[in-house]
Amino acid sequence: MTKKAVCLISGGLDSAVTAFIAKKKRYELYALSFRYGQRHTKELSCAKKIARTVGVKDHIIFNINLQKFGGSSLFSTSSRPIKNHALTDIGKTIPSTYVPGRNTVFLSLALAYAEAIGATAIFIGVNAVDYSAYPDCRPNYIRAYQHLANLATKRGVEGKTIRINAPLLYLTKAEIIKIGAKLNVPFTKTWSCYRGDVKACGHCDSCLLRLKGFQEAKIKDPIPYKPFLG
Repeated sequence: MTKKAVCLISGGLDSAVTAFIAKKKRYELYALSFRYGQRHTKELSCAKKIARTVGVKDHIIFNINLQKFGGSSLFSTSSRPIKNHALTDIGKTIPSTYVPGRNTVFLSLALAYAEAIGATAIFIGVNAVDYSAYPDCRPNYIRAYQHLANLATKRGVEGKTIRINAPLLYLTKAEIIKIGAKLNVPFTKTWSCYRGDVKACGHCDSCLLRLKGFQEAKIKDPIPYKPFLG
């Protein structure tokens, strides 16, 4: 019997590696991405490429306008600048790029999708090691959401758990990249920068963490970056 999984694919490096991990576990994948009011859609074009490469059965891009609530510098309508931090300061405070309730909303829709199609698993690429201190990327959050999923679904009540899988949760960015390399993840098709230019900025928190990971993994990052002007 084919086992199905819903995989959240943002277009970023972590979600791409997560999708390939799910594929290795021989799940039939159903990809779910979101157009939620983010500053650019480049990550969604990357999500489409990743979904095609990993061979998903279906790919839904869900429109949900979280920017109506505000509260994040990641929104296209936000007047708040994206603040860059020194690499040593990333993770010390919750940054302006935190989107209120984002993963809770995304997981809730993934849970509904999974139950509707009879999937037994959800894969999400959250990470609690090399990350930007988002509260909805922590292990206790995933544990709490698993408890909610068990209580909130017909499958859960019947003892047929929809398992929330976060395979990158305790890994460093370098470890994630090494795993991705072994799985032939097309890193060139991923996008991590908070800005949607032709080349990544190389200075935002997400770029710094990505570059640090590739450097520590001793693998060349294949995406283009703007030149450092000092």
